[in-house]
Amino acid sequence: MKVLPFKIPKPENVTLYVEHYKDETFYEKLHQHKEIQISVVLHGEGTYIIGDCVGDFKKHDVFVLGENLPHVFKRDAAFEKETEIVSLFFSKNSYGEDFFNLPEFEHFQHFFNDSILGYQVLSNKDKITLLLSTLKKLPKYEQFISFLEILNLITEADKLKLSSLINLKKYAGDEGKRMSDIFQYSMDNFHKEVSLEDVANIANMTPNAFCRYFKQRTNKTFVNFLIDIRIGNACKLLAKKNDLSITEISYKSGFNNLANFNRKFKAMKGITPSEFRKKH
Repeated sequence: MKVLPFKIPKPENVTLYVEHYKDETFYEKLHQHKEIQISVVLHGEGTYIIGDCVGDFKKHDVFVLGENLPHVFKRDAAFEKETEIVSLFFSKNSYGEDFFNLPEFEHFQHFFNDSILGYQVLSNKDKITLLLSTLKKLPKYEQFISFLEILNLITEADKLKLSSLINLKKYAGDEGKRMSDIFQYSMDNFHKEVSLEDVANIANMTPNAFCRYFKQRTNKTFVNFLIDIRIGNACKLLAKKNDLSITEISYKSGFNNLANFNRKFKAMKGITPSEFRKKH
């Protein structure tokens, strides 16, 4: 099955398409689509891959993803039974090629330019969440007004860029499936010992060829990509599982050496696991 590209099931006469993803509708395969996507996490938490960026999402997080930017949101059932994300899909040309080039919408160019690499919205989140979560219930005209307000709030908000320029490419056919299989295997097995031979076999490559292939497409080594996922899981355990020792957390996150875990954690987060636990 070719996972990428993914076609949003938007009817032809619908300009703005809103979808709530939960339970069986939650799509956990790496994919990309031609529409711009604004997503708000209403419930739950998990791990995301957006372009070449790996991180964690939680309730109230807001993301903007540009067209054809590979991404996946994977639920973490160990912490939350229910995960729900509401997403809005549209294109810059939804209202005509020149609509957003009008002088009145000049400041929206920042929204579209920044969306190319994907970013997380850090402010105005409550207002954005309220508008987006109720958008689907509104009449068409009111949807349009709310849509412009959402764009305005995001344009004026503080943001955190997620991906990098190297990932601006469109995966196609077998390559899309290969990358999806690699990411899926990594997120499902990060807590175990994962060898380069194991993941290279999934990609149907030799280990050396796989290392070059992965680095060219993600701007990072597979080992560092796996460490990103493991540290993200450790952060969630440190914040939520006070009954677990740091040693237990390191092993549950895929590290077989506590000293190595402490070193990698501090290098990525700037503080030790103990300090992170106290802070959160």
